[in-house]
Amino acid sequence: MLKKILLAILVILILLGIYYKDLLSYGWMQASGQIGILMNVQDVEDVLKDPAIPDSAKATIRLIAEIKQFGVDSLGLKPSENYTTFYNQHGKPLIWLITASDRYKINAYKWNFPVIGSFPYKGFFDSTRAVSEEKTMISQGFDTDIGEVSAWSTLGYLKDPILSSMLRRKVGSLANLILHELTHGTLFVKSNLELNENLASFVGDQGAIRFLKYKYGLDSPELRTYEYSKKFNDAYSGHMLRGIGRLDSLYKTFGKDLSPNARKDSLKNSLIMHILSDADTLLAGNRTLTNKNRQAASRWQAGNLPNNAYFISYQTYKSKQNTFREEFQNKFQGNFKNYLAYLKQKYPSL
Repeated sequence: MLKKILLAILVILILLGIYYKDLLSYGWMQASGQIGILMNVQDVEDVLKDPAIPDSAKATIRLIAEIKQFGVDSLGLKPSENYTTFYNQHGKPLIWLITASDRYKINAYKWNFPVIGSFPYKGFFDSTRAVSEEKTMISQGFDTDIGEVSAWSTLGYLKDPILSSMLRRKVGSLANLILHELTHGTLFVKSNLELNENLASFVGDQGAIRFLKYKYGLDSPELRTYEYSKKFNDAYSGHMLRGIGRLDSLYKTFGKDLSPNARKDSLKNSLIMHILSDADTLLAGNRTLTNKNRQAASRWQAGNLPNNAYFISYQTYKSKQNTFREEFQNKFQGNFKNYLAYLKQKYPSL
């Protein structure tokens, strides 16, 4: 009887292994990539003592510690061991992210994972596997977008290291990035990435401004540079979100028959090109930014036109900024600690 039970369990495990082969393979690949990084980190204290490390890099590493402490003390972010180690990328990207959308609808494809839930993107430490996954999605009729990632969060389960690429960022951008990722370790709601990323983007943006005021002062060039960059980025994000509305209106005219054809693709590509070209009007009068937008539009015309998947990140990261801002200011009078405490009670976090 015991042999039959053990045999049945073995058969079930084999069948599960076959059924979840791709998921298990992906999990192993991601775990191997993460372990490979963690096995090659250095303690920050050792990096700061290393005479071969430039003083400018050491100053930025110390600045990251300040940003982190500011997030804990002034914003109410959760204390952690993150950014107490350092990983040298040697100029190489570490992780690639894929997003996918329906061909004639701005609708993110969701990948499902045990415990952490569904995600509108999928990350890879192996670029070959990332490209292979993208080809699979394309073969299934989805629009796709693939790009490198500058940081990620393990939600406090592991010690996320300082990456060498972080040291090249301007101070405002660096503060935004660190506070964004620390927000994930403070509150992360299962299967609600739009809320998670929008909240982290909101805290990163607003928290960076507060840090720059605290560290450098109200009239500092650091603050002025960041606020100007934020003004443009916010305008561009808003433009892309309005572009989603324009595309959705077009797609509704296609009716229920969503099979691919040249006419639909031509109308779709023409509108996307108009949306991208219209970005010239953002912050009108600034010659540098206008030229930058025109150069981008020219590059897209050369055959690299983005598709629906390009717009997904704006839904994921920027679509709820006004909601968070109004609630934060009107209900909590700009008190980050009280606001985050409220959100942690409202949403169950992993």
